[in-house]
Parts: sequence; C-alpha cells; structure tokens
Amino acid sequence: MTLAYRPEIDGLRAIAVLGVMLYHAAFVFAGVPVLAGGFLGVDVFFVISGYLITGILWQEMEAGSFSIRQFYERRARRILPALFLVMLVSVPMALLLMAPKELREYSGSALASLGFVSNLWFWLEDAYTAAPSAFKPLLHTWSLSVEEQFYVFFPMALVLLRWLSRRFAFVKIAPTVLLTAVLSLLLAHYGSSHFFNAAFFILPTRIWELLAGALLVVMPEGRQSVSVKLQSALSLIGLLLIGACFVLFNDNMRHPSLLTLLPVAGAM
Repeated sequence: MTLAYRPEIDGLRAIAVLGVMLYHAAFVFAGVPVLAGGFLGVDVFFVISGYLITGILWQEMEAGSFSIRQFYERRARRILPALFLVMLVSVPMALLLMAPKELREYSGSALASLGFVSNLWFWLEDAYTAAPSAFKPLLHTWSLSVEEQFYVFFPMALVLLRWLSRRFAFVKIAPTVLLTAVLSLLLAHYGSSHFFNAAFFILPTRIWELLAGALLVVMPEGRQSVSVKLQSALSLIGLLLIGACFVLFNDNMRHPSLLTLLPVAGAM
C-alpha cells in the first residue's frame, strides 16, 4: 500500500536537494557564499521521510495488511539499487585516484555504508564540516544510515504504541511521539555545544526530525478542518522559512539545535 502521489512533496524534495548541492558546491557571489545554510536540506529530507514512512505504515496498520517483511523488502528495493550504483561508480575512481591511506578510509566508509552505519563511521573520523570531509566520496550516506536505523525499530514501536493505546486510555499516540521528539531535540541542543560531532551524526539527536514528519500523520484528524486559504498561507510561510534558513544560516551555527526547529517547522 502506498500514499496518494503528492507532487508538492517532490517539489520540496527538489528544494532540499538543491540546497545541499549548492552548499557543497561552495559557490560564492560578491564574496558571499551562495546558500551557506543549504546543508539544512538534509533536515527537510528527514521530515519528508518521517511523514511518508509513517503514512504508509499507518495506512497498512489501519487496513490490517502491515507486514514487517514486506516493509523491509520495499525499503531494500528502493534504496539498494541507487546505493550499489554509487559504489559501482566510485570504487574504480577511488582505486585510480586515492593514496593508500585515503583508499583504506574509503574502503571502511564503503563497508559502513553497506551496513547502514556510515553515520557512526564518519562521526568517529571527523566533523562533517571539516576540510578533509569534502574529499570523502560517500560522506552523504550518513543521512541514509540515520534513516535506515530509524526504520529498524520505528515500525515495531508504532505497532506497540497502537496496541497500548487501544488497551489503556492514558496511552496516547500523538503525545507520545511529540514527547519523544521534544526529548530528542533537547538532547540535540545540548549535544550541539557539548559533543558536536556525535550530535550531528547519531540517531538519538536526529530522530526528532523524522518524528516531526511522523507527527503530521498521527495527529488527530481535526487538523483537516483548516481552511484552504490558511493551508496555502502556511505553505508559503513554510517555503519562505526554509529559504531564509538556507540563505541566512551557515555551518558555524549550533546544529542540530533549537535553531534547527526553523527549517523543520517550515517543512512541516
């Protein structure tokens, strides 16, 4: 089962990808970096991913057709072909261009990417914004690893939460998701100044962004009473908020932190 096609989500994806690409391209206009905050496109992506995955899971659970095996099979079909293609292209180039030390580091990152733990590998190696990181071909797979780690436990956590909510009146799904997200955000904010590298790369300080998307699915249905005009206005505000963050923020900011709420709220 899949969600109805949402062309505006593909548009939001395109904005996120463009932000990340221009950030890494490091274009400068009149001495000012173009989209110095474009790396926040990853955070927008996390919101989208959390929303889409939770929506699919929710529909299947409501219909009684949820299968954990089929869920992971679909994830594998969607992710592995593109990942294998990246490996196929980058391995020969690495063998051709890299010095022995760089090649050993690349090999480690390739294995970590295949195991969806490259976020942990790059965390232990160096900061995302450090100069040497710009020469790591698989650096971008860290966010894929965060998502896959989320997918490992979230489906079963959602099944358990739904089961508990039907048996115990005090268990509410949306407040539980919100509370978990808030705790993760607070940990991220603290970590952004006390253990920056770990806070950037690991799931516990990133899960709140995925849960922000999930929250849109599990919130009470009363939200649909919002008028079309207000929906349009909120969408425009969201786009402006994301764009402003891409332009005004830079990689010297505390991130992820309370400031990261701005692009995440824009995506929501």
